[in-house]
Amino acid sequence: AEGLMFAFICTIRHRLSNSFFPVLELPIGVGSAFEGWGACGGDSIYRFLVPLKPPHGHTFHLEPDTAGEMPARNFRIRVELLCSCTTEQRLENTQCFLHHPEEDLRGIQAPVPLHTLCTGYYLDVEKTVCWFSDNLKAVWKDLSASSQSLLTMLPSSRSCKFEVTNDNQKIFTVDVVFGVQQGNSDIFLSSQATEATFTPSTTWPESYDLAEVKFFRHIARQAPYNNFHLKCLQTAARILVGAGFSTYTLKTVVMHLLTIIPLSSQCNGDPLLFLLDAFQYLRNCLAEKCLHHFFFGNEKVPKEIVLPSHFRTAEPLNIFQHLAQDPDAQAKAWQEFLVLRDR
Repeated sequence: AEGLMFAFICTIRHRLSNSFFPVLELPIGVGSAFEGWGACGGDSIYRFLVPLKPPHGHTFHLEPDTAGEMPARNFRIRVELLCSCTTEQRLENTQCFLHHPEEDLRGIQAPVPLHTLCTGYYLDVEKTVCWFSDNLKAVWKDLSASSQSLLTMLPSSRSCKFEVTNDNQKIFTVDVVFGVQQGNSDIFLSSQATEATFTPSTTWPESYDLAEVKFFRHIARQAPYNNFHLKCLQTAARILVGAGFSTYTLKTVVMHLLTIIPLSSQCNGDPLLFLLDAFQYLRNCLAEKCLHHFFFGNEKVPKEIVLPSHFRTAEPLNIFQHLAQDPDAQAKAWQEFLVLRDR
């Protein structure tokens, strides 16, 4: 899956090298398959984050979407023209979109992102996904894998999802999300779907996928011969099927536990005992109606994870804030927890 994704991105980048579409950076493996606790066998979905950089003559301006309620952190990405007068001489047949009259630009190049991938002046998730999917299908026949495998596009409006099969047997499924990096940090604004009933196509939620992958790699270096926490997450993922709690909630609990309980005392860790610790921690959070987001106001986040400067000094973000505000929601969560505990 990784090799194919790199081939896709490199081929598409070459195909678009003389255009003014966003620049595709190399894909980054994220999610459970790359954190080490994905489903065993052939059921894993390989999830990739493809960073987007603004094309020549444009810039991305990240705007917080204040319409959403916390703890959701949503943004819009405004695409703005950027003066390129000082660099245009180094780029053949280009003009500065900001300072050249529109009539002088006709027939040369057009500010494509503003017309094709935006709604208004804001980068549109669904248009970006459609644009990438069209390019992916166009270059598939140029890749060596196409002679032996079949590419099937799967329905998805906020990511590019496809399946690769060989002799009618699924080899793997890939889910590609797109992101714009916040500064030089490991935090992105992502095209990923949200739990909201309706998410506008110009909404880009904040993503911590890369930071989470780096966290689990950090833990693997600290305890290279013990993957009890990964077995715990695999077990939890199976238990959570059809339950009211998301795997992200349990993953947040596990990340907190891995920084609270010294790894030196877990060298002979038992996955089932650790899972019991995780459920006890979750029970306490339900009682207090508070589960802190792992990356906000948390001094225990490993220093090698690069966060925006305000993250470490921010007030902790309560994932269970809705439980504190809605007694009915808390009562429902308790019932779901009891079902989960029995499982």
